[in-house]
Amino acid sequence: MAAFVPRATFPTLDSLPRSYFLGHHRAGLNRMKLMLSQIDLILECRDYRVPLTSRNPMFEESLGGKQRVIVYTKRDLGQQKTRADSQREQIIRIWHHPSPVLFSSDKSYGDVRTILRFAKKHAFSAESFTGSRMMVIGMPNVGKSTLLNALRREGVGKGKAAQTGAQPGITRSISSGVKIVEGNQHTEGVYLIDTPGVFVPYVPDAEAMLKLALCGSVKDTVIAPTTLADYLLFRINQVSPQLYEEYHQPTNEVMALLEAIAHKTGRLQKGGLPDTEASALWMIQRWRTGHLGNFVLDNVSENALDRKIAEEQQLSPSTAQAKKIMKEERKLRQALKNRRPR
Repeated sequence: MAAFVPRATFPTLDSLPRSYFLGHHRAGLNRMKLMLSQIDLILECRDYRVPLTSRNPMFEESLGGKQRVIVYTKRDLGQQKTRADSQREQIIRIWHHPSPVLFSSDKSYGDVRTILRFAKKHAFSAESFTGSRMMVIGMPNVGKSTLLNALRREGVGKGKAAQTGAQPGITRSISSGVKIVEGNQHTEGVYLIDTPGVFVPYVPDAEAMLKLALCGSVKDTVIAPTTLADYLLFRINQVSPQLYEEYHQPTNEVMALLEAIAHKTGRLQKGGLPDTEASALWMIQRWRTGHLGNFVLDNVSENALDRKIAEEQQLSPSTAQAKKIMKEERKLRQALKNRRPR
């Protein structure tokens, strides 16, 4: 039997949606800008698995100049606990120097305590009697609300304050502020303001859109689950096909894998036919929760961030073009919705 050879490239999908910029994204960003004068520090969250792709240049334009710390969330879902992880994180720190960079894992109280120490040191050095107001921002579903709840639990011993979920759009408005650090004789404490995730108006690179969808920054209805599962299979094969060996031998054919998953997990339709769409959603969710490998989707190198910024400036359409593209996509979605049987 010939040795398995994974695909070297993923086909370009010109018809792929390139936007998920919703009304509450724009409203949230406008509100953030109005609140900047009240904010001492911004915690900008980015997804560890897509450290380049989860960067939103709109924050640079709208919130630039305000002191910030970059927090890379979901570290546990991208780490393999090897030397390569340490090297990657060192490169990421170089990207943002002199701005501080912190890493956060949902499973590590140590990471949460590190962020709390940073927030406490920053707040208490100012010695403001009214306390410190900080704002957490980021793309949809990068873990802002999860981080806020973890900081509140560890910092003041209180329960969940912000709703969280597997799909983006849970937080749609800006919170009034949640205490994460108790005060002392010099200050009232530290309050963290939760904000809705803000997507970019247009994603010029189709693969970047696939990465964001795979990580959950857009709803699962925006891109066909089988397409997303195919991209996930492409990426898993580059890491190790053994990650899905309990379902199927190494393959580049996503439908063969999805049919095998359907039979193995009982996702069958009437007559015993495999439900490939349900199997695709299951496969995607398994990866999102770390059960189909922990790996990073972006290529991290010292010059990668500079190249990313240059590409954004070169490829991004004008505001008028972006609005036209979004309008056409809304029309298409509405037409598809109207065609559905009632």
